Amino acid sequence: MTQLPIPVLEHLDDAQLRSCLGAIADIRESYRLLKKGGLNIVGEVLKGQGAFYEMDHYPNDDVYDRETASQYYYHAHRDDHPEHGHFHLFLRAGALPEGVEPALGPRGEDRVAHLVAVSMDAWGYPTDLFAVNRWVTDESWLPADVIVSALDRFDIDHAYPSLPVNRWLGAMVRCFKPQIEALLYHRDAVVADQGGQDMGQVLEDRSLEITGSIPIDVEGWAASLEAEQERRQLAGARAVVAEHQQPEEV
Repeated sequence: MTQLPIPVLEHLDDAQLRSCLGAIADIRESYRLLKKGGLNIVGEVLKGQGAFYEMDHYPNDDVYDRETASQYYYHAHRDDHPEHGHFHLFLRAGALPEGVEPALGPRGEDRVAHLVAVSMDAWGYPTDLFAVNRWVTDESWLPADVIVSALDRFDIDHAYPSLPVNRWLGAMVRCFKPQIEALLYHRDAVVADQGGQDMGQVLEDRSLEITGSIPIDVEGWAASLEAEQERRQLAGARAVVAEHQQPEEV
């Protein structure tokens, strides 16, 4: 498994930067609401679900929004990683571009694309994002650019099992969209670089599970985003001043 570098902020356009910063505010609001009740992200997903077993999906039968075709579940099975568990996030056919069929996996109205997995610690906070091979989630294997074009459609717009958690997950996708894009394109590159093997064999290769990961820190990312925004604003102000200081032509 490859750990990818954090995306270069200078490569984000102004709209992307504003979107990431707006999502930071939504993430903080979810934490605020949960903290007031002595709750956390993971605890909300597991409440009322009984004992926590590896490989089981939480909540039972997953969380799905029919209007947005967004889906997620939480579970654990990574013995080699110091995590409590992780979320798997998906978009189903209704949110995916029409006319694009997968190289392998469910087709047509049964298409389902895995966006990213979010590792969580025992205190209910995210630690990493990672991408996986097709067999891990039995997804429809679509090219990274197709999935990237649909990322903004992920949204769980209801209150089950927890409104703060659902809003938090949507905000996480928006906030860390540059990281998710990097993971998806790297995922495709890893699969393509498997020594000339048939793609179908690679996508079902049990020795290739996680194709890449990126560590995340919400407040650290927020500080970097805010610093980049301030840098751009200062650069813009200096450019305006310099323009007004140009000598007039005679």
